[in-house]
Order: sequence, then structure tokens, then C-alpha cells
Amino acid sequence: VQLQASGGGLVQAGGSLRLSCAASGRTSSTYALGWFRQAPGKEREFVAAISGSGAITYSADSVKGRFTISRDNAKTTMTLQMNSLKPEDTAVYFCAARPNINYYGQPKKYDYWGQGTQVTVSS
Repeated sequence: VQLQASGGGLVQAGGSLRLSCAASGRTSSTYALGWFRQAPGKEREFVAAISGSGAITYSADSVKGRFTISRDNAKTTMTLQMNSLKPEDTAVYFCAARPNINYYGQPKKYDYWGQGTQVTVSS
């Protein structure tokens, strides 16, 4: 599975951004997909995940009510709609894939990773 993340940028606090992750490869439409982020000097942390069917989603408490994860009907593109952004959301955002939604919050359980996209929220 190959993953390509896009959509990052600079936005003011309270603004919105939409991240996309395009998945390709033989099993890309069935794999669970997740978003993680990593700020300078911090560990990579879970943001949100969605099952292969798109029926099951999980989000970190820190983004609930502000971020929405989804995937298209072909199941090969995942989107993270980020609203009401805060300076503490500033990080490099990575998309990742694993065979199922189990262990969705554990980065070490993901088999494939995209290259990351920078999100910067100014105060």
C-alpha cells in the first residue's frame, strides 16, 4: 500500500483545513486508515482512524467535535476535515494503513505510512 498525504498549510486559530490521503495498491480499499501527528520534540500521537468499510471511526479526545474523518466510496481516499483549529494542533500530520481497525491508536501497529504534511496554526 502506498500513501500520499496532502492539504496541510498555515491557518489562523479558529480556521479550517482539509487533509487528504490517497491510498494505492492491491489492498488499499480494504485497509483501515489512520491519521497521526507529531509536533517537534513530542512523540507521534493518534488523531483519528477509519475502518476499511468506513463504518467505524475513532477520534482522539483532543480533536472530538472539531475533526471529522471520512473515506470516499471507492475507499481509497481518506479525508480529515479539521475545524476550529488551535495552535496546539500544529504538527506534521501522517496518514497510515493497517489491515484492520484493531489497535487503531497504536502507531507501531501500522504497516504503511505516508510522507507527512505540515499543519501550522497561528495564534
